[in-house]
Amino acid sequence: MQDFTDQFVELIKSTSTDLSPDVENALAAACKQEAKGSAAEGALATILENIKLSRETGRPICQDTGTPIFHVWYPMGVSQRSLREQIKSAVRIATERACLRPNAVAALSGKNSGDNTGVDFPTVHFDEWEHDYLKAGLLLKGGGSENCGCQYSVPSPEFPASRDISGVRKAVLEAACKAQGMGCAPGILGVGIGGDRATSMIKAKEQLFRPLGDANPDPELDQMEKRLHREINELGIGPMGFGGKTTVLGVKMAQLHRVPASFFVSVAYMCWADRRKIMTIKNGKVTIEAP
Repeated sequence: MQDFTDQFVELIKSTSTDLSPDVENALAAACKQEAKGSAAEGALATILENIKLSRETGRPICQDTGTPIFHVWYPMGVSQRSLREQIKSAVRIATERACLRPNAVAALSGKNSGDNTGVDFPTVHFDEWEHDYLKAGLLLKGGGSENCGCQYSVPSPEFPASRDISGVRKAVLEAACKAQGMGCAPGILGVGIGGDRATSMIKAKEQLFRPLGDANPDPELDQMEKRLHREINELGIGPMGFGGKTTVLGVKMAQLHRVPASFFVSVAYMCWADRRKIMTIKNGKVTIEAP
């Protein structure tokens, strides 16, 4: 099969150094809303300058380039094993070129592999689809934001809640309050409802690929996304926890079927640097763009 290693290297570089327009525009709008001379405005202005310099110099947006999480959609007949090896090779090359910081350490010893590869590192999810071309998404998930993620089994001992959309709302508000300014706010929350513990969190992280201005096809979830976005920003936590009007840039939700005994609400917290890009390889043409 064709070797896409070079294309995956370009996807990694673009994701690491060039923030998507929807996120940058949301940060710029947030900066204008904060009080003049406030710590919140100063933090957002610094973030925007950081984004500009990163794009101009081709350097990573953040020193923590995080866990590389790939989602690959491929046509019938393409080898997952070959694609995984190409992705690993691309990660090694991107690390050598300083597009990624060496982040992969053995869980117990803490020994760094030096090239961002290891046991199930990077993370790769595969889906065979009906199209005759390949599409790959990459999310660079920083450690600080990952530490702010959480999962609740509703009803939770931490707060009273019912197994319905109202209970989901309480779980997400609880997660936002616990995060405070940690995880480099303003953040973006991906929410997975239902499933088992693993699939619920995977679904939550998938939501971080969605454009900030999109509408959820589920009317009930769309209404709740907008409500939570407003309510979390009313908490006054603000950028970096300095106080202010912008605690989150968006809330994105999806649901899965579940067994009757379980009701999981998983919250994937992403920092302001929502570094994600989509690469499409079709008829020999490669495009890398924001979701």
